[in-house]
Amino acid sequence: MKIKLGLPDGIGSGIEGFQKLINFAENAKQHQFASLEIDLSGVRWLDANMCSPLGAILYKISRKPNAVSLAGLSQKLEKILSKNGFLAAYGREKIPDTYGTTIEYKRFEPADERYFASYVETHLKGKGIPPMSAALRKKFRESIFEIFSNAVIHSQTKFGIFSCGQFFPVKNRLDFSLTDLGVGIRENLKQMAGLDLPAAEAIQWAMEGKNTTKKGAIPGGLGLKVLREFITMNKGRMQIVSDGGYWELNAGAVNTQSFSVPFPGTTVNIEINTADAASYCLASELSPADIF
Repeated sequence: MKIKLGLPDGIGSGIEGFQKLINFAENAKQHQFASLEIDLSGVRWLDANMCSPLGAILYKISRKPNAVSLAGLSQKLEKILSKNGFLAAYGREKIPDTYGTTIEYKRFEPADERYFASYVETHLKGKGIPPMSAALRKKFRESIFEIFSNAVIHSQTKFGIFSCGQFFPVKNRLDFSLTDLGVGIRENLKQMAGLDLPAAEAIQWAMEGKNTTKKGAIPGGLGLKVLREFITMNKGRMQIVSDGGYWELNAGAVNTQSFSVPFPGTTVNIEINTADAASYCLASELSPADIF
């Protein structure tokens, strides 16, 4: 029997977009051993980077198991999702990205760290990221890799890690999202550090540079600290959704909120302001002449 599930319109990179995905996931999770047709006829806009959490949710639904298909896409939406490879997971042909604005939708296994590094190197080039010194560029890449490593080490995911992004030249922004379907930051913190915090507070705890649940001599949080400092100076945004918590860094200020129903994993979204004309380097590279 075919069951039709509608995907809501306006899934953007913000709390409202994530709430819509949570509601959709909650509605879909009751079904198993079914043929599910995801109806996108009502979707006029979907931020392409949000294919990361959407793809993760659809993958989890398919593992119930269910047969998942997509239907009702507008011509515009089908073109976008064919360019970034999202529809290739559902039997559609991938079409060339002529303008080089997409960051390909990919699902990685936890052991694919080397392939993820190559993916980042390939897809973040030419996407409007402000100029950086070689040392900061290295730290910036390490920050992105740490998000992947955190998903591997902490999430305990069995379903893989989902990545996607989009450069919006007219809007002067580059969005990059990474999603896992693991236990979430709150549960990991409870298991590894014995701290039982509300989900939003658990994210805030994890984002403090001095805090980590990693064991042994390998420090944690340092890469994310560099990324957080860059996003603040760049006047970009950073969002983390995990379990029932929402954390957002915007214009240097942190806002946390809670969902009544949890997100089934963790998503980190980085939004870079590509209108930023500044050049960046590490503080340790500055000489007194640069400061005064």
